[in-house]
Amino acid sequence: MTNSSPAATFPSRRILVRGVNWLGDAVMTTPAMQRLREALPTAHITLLTPQKLSDLWQRHPSLNAVLTFSSGESPWSVAGRLRAESFQTALVLPNSPRSALEVWLARVPQRIGCAHPWRNWLLTQPVAARPDHERMHKRSVSEINRLVSLPVTDLRGPSRTMRHAPRATHHIHSYLHLAAALGANPEPLPPKLAISAAEMQQVEGAFLSDARDKLPGSAPGKPLILLGLNPGAEYGPAKRWPAASFAAVAREVSRRLGNCLWLAFGGSGDWELCNEVARLAGGGVLNLAGKTSLRQLMALLKLCRIVLTNDTGPMHVAAALGTPVVVPFGSTSPELTGPGLPGDTRHQLLRSDAPCSPCFRRVCPIDFRCMTGISEERAIAAVQAALTPV
Repeated sequence: MTNSSPAATFPSRRILVRGVNWLGDAVMTTPAMQRLREALPTAHITLLTPQKLSDLWQRHPSLNAVLTFSSGESPWSVAGRLRAESFQTALVLPNSPRSALEVWLARVPQRIGCAHPWRNWLLTQPVAARPDHERMHKRSVSEINRLVSLPVTDLRGPSRTMRHAPRATHHIHSYLHLAAALGANPEPLPPKLAISAAEMQQVEGAFLSDARDKLPGSAPGKPLILLGLNPGAEYGPAKRWPAASFAAVAREVSRRLGNCLWLAFGGSGDWELCNEVARLAGGGVLNLAGKTSLRQLMALLKLCRIVLTNDTGPMHVAAALGTPVVVPFGSTSPELTGPGLPGDTRHQLLRSDAPCSPCFRRVCPIDFRCMTGISEERAIAAVQAALTPV
């Protein structure tokens, strides 16, 4: 499927960007796409992206066209369609062998991507990692047990910081580094997405027309405050702050502010989790898990004053739309995958003192202390701070 901008021209240089496969990662590539467009204003830039992410790129100003592939489509099938497009250059953003194989099979003359021994032969220009880059280190169970058994005094000093901040740059910088191979400026920009006023009005009518009816004791003359909850995370349970904690924050913030409606987001597999949060909160939570398209999710996130969320795709989407986020971090690192640009004071990032964090594991092998060590009181205070303009 090809979606072309009405204003698209057809200049001589045809560039394919092989996009990443996950929602949060896709948002983190938007600065690289913007810088690429700045460097090559007359190029015809096409993005190849999984079908599930195509709506994210709708009317994106950095692109002339979007090509999609389905989850079950083979690289040979994808390559066959790419060959018909006569691309001159391919910029491969993922590190996977498949993504490099696709453009090699498509016979794109110039193929640029991250250098890795097992795929360099598929690329004409393997790009070495940044000098300050270090891969995420997934901790072993024995390493985790050793860290949690150490006396607190052994965890102080410079090494204390390194436990929470792996020697690696944010993923945004890695994508910019690749785009720089085509002359793009590697200086960082915040990820940015846009949603139209018409789309926001549509979701208000579709999901929020009777919103006040869902609020116990709402005051008719008082403005409705929309807040977001995202208690799920596709990567695994190690990234999920407890449902009871999400509910406790929603309940207390609603008590303090009044006229709050919390919108609980997630995929269809998160419906029961969001329903549990709504039940424990005792009212004032609208479960929208599995009920929205990607564009509808974007519009609803834009309508929220803040979003309390785990480190997951909707966190990145909300931040890129300008909505502040409050995020408990445990198994992952905000230095690598935090919302927006590192240091953005609109967002409140919460961490515990667990010595094994970040471990980058899907499931905690011990007692989940990295997440249970983040108190509900801290999250409540962070939500209130995010709601207060600087």
